[in-house]
Amino acid sequence: MVKVFKFLQVAITLQGRQAGKKVVVIKQLDEGTKERPYPHAIVAGIERYPRKVTKRMGAKKLQSRSKVKPFIKVVNYSHLFPTRYALELESLKGAVTSDTFKEPSQREDAKKTIKKLFEEKYTNGKNKWFFTALRF
Repeated sequence: MVKVFKFLQVAITLQGRQAGKKVVVIKQLDEGTKERPYPHAIVAGIERYPRKVTKRMGAKKLQSRSKVKPFIKVVNYSHLFPTRYALELESLKGAVTSDTFKEPSQREDAKKTIKKLFEEKYTNGKNKWFFTALRF
């Protein structure tokens, strides 16, 4: 079987609280684990997208509108829709592991690092499609 989900592949969630949000695959587990015997992936996504900015806005307003709220989650492959896009963020590799979900403090630390990486990527102007909400 062809591997559809690769590291840093962008996908869209189809089920659950974050349905319709864009995510990046951080780790894929094709065979599953003992706790989760189905194929799944650890993903990081955007819960709240940055707002529209214009040239007229000041630096303070621009900074507040450029904020991103991330989430991390373990998602079943059948609840993900793959896209043709990929993100160039090699530093995401060590940000989230399977152990991150065991303790809330580790989860918060992982979210903070992901938030910093996403906001940096957004301010650089790369991967514009990833940082815009889907239209329904």
